[in-house]
Parts: sequence; C-alpha cells; structure tokens
Amino acid sequence: MAKLISTSLSPNTEPDDAVRALGIIFSPWKWKKGSAVRELENKFGEKFGFKNAYAFNSGRSCLMAILSAARIGQGDEVIVQSFTCNAVINPILSAGARPVFVDIGSDLNMDAEKLEEKINEKTRAVIVQHTFGWPADAERIKAVCEKYKILVIEDCAHALGAKKNGKYCGSAGDAAFFSFGRDKVISSVYGGMLIINNPDLIPGVEAFYSKTGNPSGFWIFQQLFHPVIMEFLVLPLYNFLNLGKIFLALAMNFNLLSKSVTPQENEGNLPDYFPAKMPNGLAILTLKQLQKLERFNRHRQELASFYMEKIKGANLGFPFGERENLGAIYMRFPVLVENPKEIFKKMRENGIYLNDGWCDSPIVPAQTSLLKMCYENGSCLFAEETVKHIISLPTSIKVSAADAERIVYLLKSLIAVKI
Repeated sequence: MAKLISTSLSPNTEPDDAVRALGIIFSPWKWKKGSAVRELENKFGEKFGFKNAYAFNSGRSCLMAILSAARIGQGDEVIVQSFTCNAVINPILSAGARPVFVDIGSDLNMDAEKLEEKINEKTRAVIVQHTFGWPADAERIKAVCEKYKILVIEDCAHALGAKKNGKYCGSAGDAAFFSFGRDKVISSVYGGMLIINNPDLIPGVEAFYSKTGNPSGFWIFQQLFHPVIMEFLVLPLYNFLNLGKIFLALAMNFNLLSKSVTPQENEGNLPDYFPAKMPNGLAILTLKQLQKLERFNRHRQELASFYMEKIKGANLGFPFGERENLGAIYMRFPVLVENPKEIFKKMRENGIYLNDGWCDSPIVPAQTSLLKMCYENGSCLFAEETVKHIISLPTSIKVSAADAERIVYLLKSLIAVKI
C-alpha cells in the first residue's frame, strides 16, 4: 500500500502532537482557561521581536480585531490581492467595508505597480499577503500607503518565520496576523496571532480583545480531536480499503470535526465562532508546534530546493523563479502546468493528493461566490489565468525526501507524455 501524500490533510501534525491533543481532551478543565495563552503571546513576541501580540482562535478573528481598532466600516474600502482566500475577504465584509482587488505579479503576491491606481478617498487599508511563504514587497507597498496615509496590514498566514531583507514578515505593517490553521506553517487546527506595530491601534485592539469571549467547549473539542483521528486513523488507513476516508467522512457527518472553510463563508458570511479568543487548549498545542518551527521550515526549504533542481527544464512554469530565495519558507512549492486537472487525477490514482483548493478561482476555495466577495470577473487577468494552471507540491514535515522523489518522477512522467 503506497503511502498517502497530501497537501491539506493535517500535514503538520506528528504523533507527539496527537498524543498531546488526546491528553488535553481528557483534561477539560484546561480547554478554555489557563496560563498557556499568555505564555504563547509572550514567547511569540520574544521569538520574532514583536512587542504586542494577541492570540485569537483564527486569523479571521485577528483581522476583525484590526479592522475594529482602525474603525474601518461602512463606506470604507480595503485593498487586497486577487488569488487569496475568502477567509481574508469575509472579515472585511463583516465590518461593512468593501474589498477592492489588485492583480498579482509573477510571484503570486500583490503587484505593487498596480496598487496606486486602486487607491481613492475611501481607501483605509491595504492587506499585503505573503503567498505560500514567499515574502511580498511589503516595504514598497508601505511607501505607497504612507503617501496616502492608509494602513498596511500584513497577512502572514503562510509566512511564519519568512524574512524579507533580513526582517521577519509582519515587521513592516501597522499590524499583521498569522494563522495556525490545519495546513499552515505550524498548526493547532484553528488559531491565530495578531501583532500590532502601530501603537495608535493598541487601545482599539485591547478593547476588542477584552469584549471577545472563548469559543464553545464543543468547538474546542472539535479542534483537539482533529489531530488525534487524523494521525492515528485517517492518514494511516486512507488508502487501505478506503477505511481512512470512511473514518473521515463519519467524523465530518457527525460534526466531530470542523471544516476549514464553511459553506456559509463561501457565500460571504462568517460563522458565529468568529471572533473568539484562542482557548487555552489550543494554545498548548501551538506552543508545542512553535518549538518545531525551525525544523519544519528547514525541511520546507530543502524540499523546495530539491523540487527546483529536479524539475528545472521540464515543461512547466515556476511562479517563484528558478533561484532560491533564502528568506522564503515555501509553505507550498507552486508550479504551472498545462493541464492541472489531469495531473491531479493521475497523481490521486497514485495516492498523491495535490489539490489543496488553491486553484480554479481568484478567490479560493473555488466554491466561493465571487459576486458576494465583490469581485468582478476580468478585473485581475493575470490571477485568473494563473489559477487555471497552478498546482502546489507539498513541503510539509510528513513529506520525506523519498516522497518528494516519487512526486517529481510522476510529475515529469505526466508532463512528458502530455496527458
């Protein structure tokens, strides 16, 4: 039975993370309150040189706090890039503001040259996304924003530990948010951290934080149960008589696991568990994963270097270029192919699941209503063309060098026969 390889099925958990989660499940007094949240905020700030850190239950909640602190709402506009997730757009809509989209450049990040033409008197903030851990040109975007006196918010959901010009992503903006989602750089299934660099925002963030409660006990259980069932049942048995798939389907049907993006989010509405503070139980998981960050990121960089070397010259494109960026962490390694759907299918037949949802639409997942997101078809042509051809090669800690070699062999074989 071939080993399952996936870019989205809890790739960052290891057996000790699942054991820790199981221990917390049987210690319900640790779920909501304890010292872990404050410890996480302090250690996160110390590790990256950030002075003001606030832990929430997701990156979405972090962004809601920033928008509230900046009093961004009805009649305001927030500029974001195309090729983003609706998890970024929905907090803007929830605040009553309107998202305005800028096309991406060849690095899958906002095209800074196209930013200024989208700024007007309604523009209050620009969100700079560091796609797949490749640092955007935040300083250049910041210079434009300073000219018009608008906020810079860094979306570092993919970029924990990434650097640009020797500085950590998250350092350049007035504020930044990070995600600890199930397929992010480190994972507590859900979770996020808000960083404030502009002291003018601190009173508003602290007021928002103080009035925000914890998520429900059942919601916390769903997140704690996720690494347990994935590590010990779903992933080991995924390709064995379909047992792993059956366990996963049953867990989802009985609502024992939460969805990374809900159907209502695809329609522009946030679930009622946003916003919320990070509960103590998930902070315990995040602290454990934070200790692994350097090892995880070194592994990603090594796999990215391997992919770059082994498939250079094949009939595909490299959005990040064909030279290493030592500051990037490569949460994914994207390539452009002529026929991604066929490659997804053939890879899946070999137990390799490459469709992580970052394709087919300029706002992912593909089921997202572009109309509800205020996105106009044809407004970001480069992104719209890119999503027709992109696939992401996995770089998580679960993917070994042998796995990467297998992926490369199959990919080159499929490209060579022009499936």
